[in-house]
Amino acid sequence: MILLGFGGFSIVLACLYTSLRRYIFRDAHNLDTTFDAGGRVTFSLTAVTVMSQLLWPVDFLQSSTLATKLARCGMGIGVTLTILIFPMMSVHLKTKSPGAKTFLQIVYARFGKTAHIMFCCMALIASMAVISALIMSGKAAFDILVKDVSNEMIIMVLAIIFGSYCFIGGLGTTFYIAYFTTTLIFVTVLYYVWEVYYSGNFGAKSYSSPTALYEALKCVEAPDGQYENSFLNFRSLLGVLNGIILFLIATAIVYCDQAPWMSRIAAKPSQGVTGFLVAALLWFAIPTSVSLTSAMTYLSMSYQNGSHFLSSNEIDSGYVTPFVMQRILGDTGGYLLITMLSMALMSTGSGEIMAVSSIIVYDIYKIYINPFRKVSSPTACILCGREKSQQLVTIASKSDKSEELCSCLSADECDMCEHDVKVQRSKRSYGIHFKCDTHGLYRDYENMLIRYKTWCIIWVTLAHIPFGLCIMSTDINLQWAYYVLEVLLAPCLFPLLLTITWSKCTAKGAISGSLCGLVVAIVALLITAATVYPGGLNNFIANTGAEYSVIAGLLSGIVFSGTICITVSMATTTVFTSTDVENEWMKTISISNPLNPWKRIYKDELKDLDPSVEITYKHMSKIFRPAKRTAYIGGTVGFILFMFVLPGTLLSFDTLTFDSFLGWLKFNHIWCLLGGIFAIFAPPIEECLQIYRQYKLNKLSKTIDSTYTCKLN
Repeated sequence: MILLGFGGFSIVLACLYTSLRRYIFRDAHNLDTTFDAGGRVTFSLTAVTVMSQLLWPVDFLQSSTLATKLARCGMGIGVTLTILIFPMMSVHLKTKSPGAKTFLQIVYARFGKTAHIMFCCMALIASMAVISALIMSGKAAFDILVKDVSNEMIIMVLAIIFGSYCFIGGLGTTFYIAYFTTTLIFVTVLYYVWEVYYSGNFGAKSYSSPTALYEALKCVEAPDGQYENSFLNFRSLLGVLNGIILFLIATAIVYCDQAPWMSRIAAKPSQGVTGFLVAALLWFAIPTSVSLTSAMTYLSMSYQNGSHFLSSNEIDSGYVTPFVMQRILGDTGGYLLITMLSMALMSTGSGEIMAVSSIIVYDIYKIYINPFRKVSSPTACILCGREKSQQLVTIASKSDKSEELCSCLSADECDMCEHDVKVQRSKRSYGIHFKCDTHGLYRDYENMLIRYKTWCIIWVTLAHIPFGLCIMSTDINLQWAYYVLEVLLAPCLFPLLLTITWSKCTAKGAISGSLCGLVVAIVALLITAATVYPGGLNNFIANTGAEYSVIAGLLSGIVFSGTICITVSMATTTVFTSTDVENEWMKTISISNPLNPWKRIYKDELKDLDPSVEITYKHMSKIFRPAKRTAYIGGTVGFILFMFVLPGTLLSFDTLTFDSFLGWLKFNHIWCLLGGIFAIFAPPIEECLQIYRQYKLNKLSKTIDSTYTCKLN
């Protein structure tokens, strides 16, 4: 049912999306459309996509485990903080490089091949780490919910639901799938909450009413480490430590993984910033609601039973949510949970497939394997090989010597390109002879890349099968995959952010900071595991994946890499004046597809600028100032809310009274309900309006063309 239902539904949705791009938006022939969904994704669709891609099965299963063991119902604060601060950094990418499709293109434009190769390896490791965690999450979910399922069947199902539609619709279909995923998740969670707390149709009132829950939590003794061994407070040292670890891990994943950047690149700055801020609020509602409902209901059931229904090992394995859902909802609960988990895996997994494919196409194949033209510098015009401005000539040659500049006409102003595009839209992309002397050969090259990206996506999807079987055959558990692999990414965090935001950052600083930080992080992880925990490195998997080992590796890697990167960059930088700063960001501004220039996407924002003026990052900063202001104000307010106000309020209670307990329950239920209303209704409304506006523009354009042709005749 999963294979046929999810696979078939996603393929139908991919075909629908491809038809919209071909007949309404008329950009299906562009390579960039595959990886940026047209570059005009609405804020609500961005919000539900980011939310669904960061919502893993572990958030449904392990959140309940932690709440059962630590009474830590606010476990999502760390991840929420990461989502909130991401727009502050991503707006820099759109300001300084509006034409980039991967963050690695910025590294290549600024630092050249050596740093680019290192960060490409880092980005691929990030995707492998996420995919490893997804595979282990999927295995845990299927092992819990499906009887006698084999590893081969699990990885086959995962590979199919990850990539069944990506090769047809590309990133755009991922956004559509994410909407249905988010809708299904919210509907399921709201139905679950309703049946547990309000309906009573399944006879659960005796142990799931607020009064029964409160009495159970008051009487059941919490594990050691919880304040006064009580479940009626949020004070837990291990809980705080896990929150810090989750914040650092989520930050490393979000910034070093191409998938979140793709969701950001696919939207304009204002829509992308607002989408991420809303995504943080949506994401927080789900694991909090699930963990509250499952953990407290399980404890109440166990209290009335006189003993735990599940063993300690079963609780650690994530059985709490499946047990409660099946006990209250019957078989329907099991089906709903496995459907919800499969959809969450589909959304995140497909995002990783598109991320890896975009890196292979844009940063490996186009640069190292089969470039259209071998150019002397990363900023040179790909069509003629010459620099686009004297400013870029000065940067590339490090002298003021005048050279012949690029004189290639923009594809938007080329009459022959207009003819070629019409031919390309009406026929298959291969076997066409393009007439444009300037862009024709490169259009043939991109058509080849469009066919190549399809096979690339297919092979990346199939590679999940042997990779997944290798992961499953090891002793790696979910916590190790989620914790330790991210320690390898943390040292690249600061060098990458400085590359995007700081003009003085140099290639030597970024490389030395990342590599030295990696060594320090691994050493700190191993030393802590060897000295703090019994058994040392002889118990390698358990001790290296333990909390203190992971936090030692994360903090040492981040701090050391940032310090080295800043120190070396300050010693080797050549950027001192405002002119130097402008020249540095001209490298990234120059990133653009000659057939699909980024100015086309931002023509409304650039309409007040003189067409003859060369656009710099200062122009883009001025244009995107409202988005930047929204990112900083919204991110700061959200950070204060989730870092200080909410935790401070929860930690202020020594012991929850019944009224405060009931208020906390209703607060979570209202939050989840409001999030569900937005996630269900906002994206289709915005998307339908966007499609309708584009249809009207197409109709108006057709009328104008017909009138002009009649006048000529």
